[in-house]
Amino acid sequence: QVHLVESGGGLVQPGGSLTLSCAASGSISSVNVMAWYRQAPGKQRELVAEIIGGDTTNYADSVKGRFTISGDNAKNTVSLQLNSLKPEDTAVYYCYCNVRLFRPGSHIYWGPGTQVTVSS
Repeated sequence: QVHLVESGGGLVQPGGSLTLSCAASGSISSVNVMAWYRQAPGKQRELVAEIIGGDTTNYADSVKGRFTISGDNAKNTVSLQLNSLKPEDTAVYYCYCNVRLFRPGSHIYWGPGTQVTVSS
């Protein structure tokens, strides 16, 4: 079993910054993808940013140039730097990982989520 622990959410004013961190623990053989998703009230969960194979990154158009994802596959961690935050970034942010364990197949796990609220 793999557990994801997130930290770093909170309340911030528009234009402010936050850093979200996520650590995966368990019997992980290797990491395929680590990512951040978010879900705002009344909306579907959406991909914010992902890091594939430890180096290839992708971002939602709405956060390009403002958010930066970074990861450390050796430590099974991923962080998301959120800059120039807007009220529309308000959501619960979820850490996601797609990993290989010491058994066949790839496995997906989600963190419990951390609230980010952007408001004056």
